[in-house]
Amino acid sequence: MYCFGVDIGGTTVKLGLFTTEGNLLEKWEIVTNKENHGASILGDIATSIKEKMEEKAIKTEEISGIGIGVPGPVTDDGTVLKCANLGWDVFNVAEEVVSLTGVQNVKVGNDANVAALGEMWKGGGRGFKSLVMVTLGTGVGGGVIINNKMLTGSKGAAGEIGHIMVNYEEPDTCGCGKRGCLEQYASATGIVKEAKRMLARVETPSKLREIENFTAKDIFDLAKEGDEVAKDSVEQLGWYLGLACAQIAQVVDPEAFVIGGGVSRAGEILTEVIKKNYSDKVMFALKERTFTLATLGNDAGIYGSAYMVTE
Repeated sequence: MYCFGVDIGGTTVKLGLFTTEGNLLEKWEIVTNKENHGASILGDIATSIKEKMEEKAIKTEEISGIGIGVPGPVTDDGTVLKCANLGWDVFNVAEEVVSLTGVQNVKVGNDANVAALGEMWKGGGRGFKSLVMVTLGTGVGGGVIINNKMLTGSKGAAGEIGHIMVNYEEPDTCGCGKRGCLEQYASATGIVKEAKRMLARVETPSKLREIENFTAKDIFDLAKEGDEVAKDSVEQLGWYLGLACAQIAQVVDPEAFVIGGGVSRAGEILTEVIKKNYSDKVMFALKERTFTLATLGNDAGIYGSAYMVTE
């Protein structure tokens, strides 16, 4: 038996053909056509899936299901509650894809939660049934998995880890309208902004002063070389992430935290500093938790989508 995993992004749609055991047989992408409020996106996906089935001589009855990750809140029945960056309003994505493909088992989830499922199934979270994925990239996202199930919340908006408040004295406003959100410190741009603030506060020599437009990668690279300001910047990042993870743990009690996104390429320097600060800030019963790196990269979404229909 086969299944399809679909990850809808703002620029491209990633698709994967899997066996139900989780073996990725082939992956490909199509353009996300956002014209006319994204009216043709699902039709384009259905067409691409049908073409792949024809190419591989796979019959509809051999498809166990189609899983889809979307960039927005989703209810348990597959209803999307608006996806602003796709132009979608409120409608049932699962029913539409059933109608377009003839495949009866269609599951839909929020893309961050679905990526967390993928990492649990075949990635950095393998071997754990309850985990929290923290994705550090342009923003800070996350997904919560409890006993192999996505924690979606009443309106599909659970897991907004990036908007946990970690600094009540932050003067700048976050994109969500609040101040002091984790995303303001732990996103790639937030890490750079905080390092620039630090450079303005201290007179400590640093190679960062010699790089006109330094990146989060530059900060981690210099921290590994022993640059004091870069090391302090990474330590501050770990303080904020450790605090946020401790707050999350005291609500959902996961076995592990999986750190993903572009910033996670920094490697163990990142997981170690988060784990150290987490242990300082969490209650005794929750101290011993695993911090690991995501391993599936951009494929986490298609793996997690496929997992939804193989359970």
